[in-house]
Formats: sequence, C-alpha cells, structure tokens
Amino acid sequence: MITIKKTAYLAIILTLLFTANASYAASDDTRYFVKSTSGWWKKSFGIRHNFDDGFTADLTDFQLRLAKVFGVEVEPVKKLNILPDLSQALPILSATKSQLQNRGSSISQPDSLNSGEIGTITSGKFKAKRAKPTEQIPWGIKKVYNNSFLSETSGGSGVNVAVLDTGVLKTHPDLKNRIKECKDFSGPLSVADGKCDDKNGHGTHVAGIIAADGGSDGLGLYGMAPEANLFVYKVCSNNGTCWADDIAVALRTAADDGVNIVNMSLGSDNPSQLITDATDYVVSKNVLIVAAAGNDGPYTGSIDFPGADADVVSIGAVDKNLLIPDWSSRGINLTTKPYVVEAQDMELAAPGLNIESTWKDGSYAILSGTSMASPHVAGLAAKLWKKDSLNPASDTRDILHKLTTDLLPNGDDDDSGFGFPHL
Repeated sequence: MITIKKTAYLAIILTLLFTANASYAASDDTRYFVKSTSGWWKKSFGIRHNFDDGFTADLTDFQLRLAKVFGVEVEPVKKLNILPDLSQALPILSATKSQLQNRGSSISQPDSLNSGEIGTITSGKFKAKRAKPTEQIPWGIKKVYNNSFLSETSGGSGVNVAVLDTGVLKTHPDLKNRIKECKDFSGPLSVADGKCDDKNGHGTHVAGIIAADGGSDGLGLYGMAPEANLFVYKVCSNNGTCWADDIAVALRTAADDGVNIVNMSLGSDNPSQLITDATDYVVSKNVLIVAAAGNDGPYTGSIDFPGADADVVSIGAVDKNLLIPDWSSRGINLTTKPYVVEAQDMELAAPGLNIESTWKDGSYAILSGTSMASPHVAGLAAKLWKKDSLNPASDTRDILHKLTTDLLPNGDDDDSGFGFPHL
C-alpha cells in the first residue's frame, strides 16, 4: 500500500512539474523523437506525431532531463529547408498602361508603352485586378514540351500530385481550380485540414510550374500538366524551415490519400530516418517521388537528401542552352553502375534558371534553383503517368529515362545523370 501511495504521489508531483514548466515554450530547436510507445510518456510530453517505434514532441529542458533520468532515449528531429532562390529576382505584376495611370502608378519598364500593352511593375507598389505573366508559357515549359511555339499546355487529367512545401496561395487565378486538398503539417497542431497558406512564395511558385492552368479567363500562366490535381501539404514554416517528422507524416498521408506523384523542392545535407522510412512506405504504394538535387554544386556528391535517396528521382538544373549551372548539385554517377539509379546519383536535369511562375500575392515571380527544376519533371511525370500499369510509378520513371537527351559530359554523368527529359 505504501508503494502504491508513493507511486501515485510521484506521478502527481511529476504532473505538477510538467504543468509548471509548460510556460517555458519549446524553442525552434527542441523537437525530439522519443523512442517510447508508453502512453504515460506520450501524455506527459504531448504528442506531435505518432510513429511505430515512438513519437515526436517539442520538449523543454526539464523534460529532456527527466527523460534522461528515467532512461528514455530521445534524439533531435532533423531540419530541412526549402532550397534558396539563386536569382534574387523580385516578384512582378503585369498590367496595362491605362490600368496603371488610373491608379496613379508608374510603369517600371518600358516607359513607352501604348495603351493596352503589357508593362511590368514591382509587386507591393500596385495591385492589379488581374496580374498577367511576362509569358504565358515560360521558356522551361516550352523546352520540356520541345516546342518553341507552344501556346497552351495539356495533360495530367485524373493524376494527383502532392506538393510538400511552404503551402500555396489557394486563390491564385491559375491554381485555384487545381487544388483538391490542402493541409498544414507545420503549425502548432499536428495536422490542420483546409489550411495551407503560403507566406513565403516558394510553394506557390513550385505548384504553378507543375499545374498552373492559365485561369478561367485564359490570361494566366500554364504549367507542365494543367489538368492535374494538386494536393498541397504545407510542411515548411514561412521562413522555409521544415521538420523531418512533419515531412514524414505528410509523405505517408499523400500515399494514403491517393496521391500518384510527390514533389519535394527541399533538402538537407544529412538523411533523416523518419523520412527514409516514410519514403519506403510511399514507394511501396506505387507513388513516384521527385525531389530537387540541391544548389551545392559543382562538387561531386553534393546532392541533398531526400533527393540522394535511390528511391527518389533527383533533379539537377539546366539553363536555356541546356548547360548545367555551377551551383546545381552533382552526384557520384561516375563511381556507380551506369544507368542504374543508386544512392547519391543524379538522375535527370530540367529547367532551373530564371523560371517564371505563380506567386504568393496573386502575381508572378522569376526564381532560379533546382527547386524550380524538380517540378518540371514532376509535371512531366503527371502528363505521362501510366494509369493502367500495374506499377505506374516505376513505369513512368522508365519513360522519363527513355525520353532524355544526353547532355555533356557524355553518358550517365554526375551533372545530369540520364540527361534532359522532354517530349
């Protein structure tokens, strides 16, 4: 009886201590994976995400010390980041000269526009009723379609593409009809349905490259597969930081929700076991994962994770001349078996320099990076998706390989792998 009373008393004391320390909010670097399935620890620490062999939680210093005292193993959850824009270009809005004059604004360039022509102004100075892109079909889309006179894109009907990123502007005219699901994995709640607001812009830009449909008025921008369905999973905060546990749960959710293709324009120098396990699960469900290789070139073996995973299609960047920018990450292809994708191999290269796409305020922006290259391939995969195949993900991946043009240096090289895929 005394033992029972002491145990109950200890539990009360610990509960009070947890409550007392709750005011000490966890900082940005205090998310941990707790290697325990005990309901008591879950209740005491609070659960962010449940996994088969433990759970994640934001822990205070006191909770960390307590876990150590009781021999509960914990390890930090890894951080990833959206890959930075290398162009440092400002977002742009387009409007007619008459629209600008009516609002007392001035055109930044050119100065000699006639009424009705399109001029470009800096976002924030002016809000047009309907922003228009510099080109409805950006150069990268034309390059992948292998048609310099392309006036409209097509394809992707019935194909579900998940964008794991900073969210999306749900009301953007070129995207609002494409978004079928919207979830936030990055907020204070473990998952918030119906919320995926993009305060960064990166996710909206990526989504537009994949599936922008020109808008109901046909005046906007077109992406690779304008009939595809977008499943927007916000896994990164507004500053572009992404926790591995949020990404892992989003990946599993994508597979369970019937997604066919996942795009991840994010990365880290080191792998996360949580993401690796989730990738295995997703691939087992016949889902194709496409990821940016990273902007850490020109050094051999510089591909970021999860792009460096052999189960993930890693994408480097090319410019308008199909040359590889120095900053595009490189694989280790020359030391692995040719034309067999292995860990840390570069697989494909796609347009990634000065890419125009949709932006977070309803306008358009020109950005650069492998973040922009990856969605070109994800969109192409949606257009080519082998719906009737028993193994649609692997068969579509094979088609991407077969549709490549080899780039210099020749062969399965570190810079571009199989090469540049196009129609």
